[in-house]
Amino acid sequence: MFVLTVDQRGSRHDIDRVEGLLADMEARPLLRKFERTAGDEVQAVSDDAELVVDLALELVRRGHWHVGIGIGPVEEPLPYTTRAGRGRAFESARDAVNRAKRTPAGVSAAAVNPESARDAEAALWLLALLVSRRTPEGHAAVAVMRGCSTQGQAADRLGITKQAVSQRLATAGWQAEMAGRNLAARLLRMAEQKPEEGL
Repeated sequence: MFVLTVDQRGSRHDIDRVEGLLADMEARPLLRKFERTAGDEVQAVSDDAELVVDLALELVRRGHWHVGIGIGPVEEPLPYTTRAGRGRAFESARDAVNRAKRTPAGVSAAAVNPESARDAEAALWLLALLVSRRTPEGHAAVAVMRGCSTQGQAADRLGITKQAVSQRLATAGWQAEMAGRNLAARLLRMAEQKPEEGL
């Protein structure tokens, strides 16, 4: 199980961005949706590693959040509200978000299997740095491409040439991101397992 604990950066000198984030994340297929837990912090629960990677990178792209990913067991059945949840994954998420505040990438992972969690965290750091350095045009090209089967379709949606799409995707590191997302999700799933369980 994966618990995301997300804390707003520099909230004392910024507007409260929590309500906007909750509205934006409402449709995501989470086991327990994002919910304000305290002040400018929100939390959600998922059992889908790919979705966790997607959410972490979306939050990094927005630039206003520290992201902690706790990996491990939770007490079941899950309560109706996220903030009532308990278990190792919730504890690990708290540790992870506190560590995320001290990393340049702004994202961290913690688990009962610390070696696998560090590997997953390293992959997320690399992805986060790639995403955070992308231009607005690069973000737009990648976002459109994720919903298209060909670069030609993406070009039509963006109103630019196929060659321009290809150039924007190359500059944005789109292929590296796709490979990195798969790696990060695989490492997150490995971190769910106790060390003696292996692969």
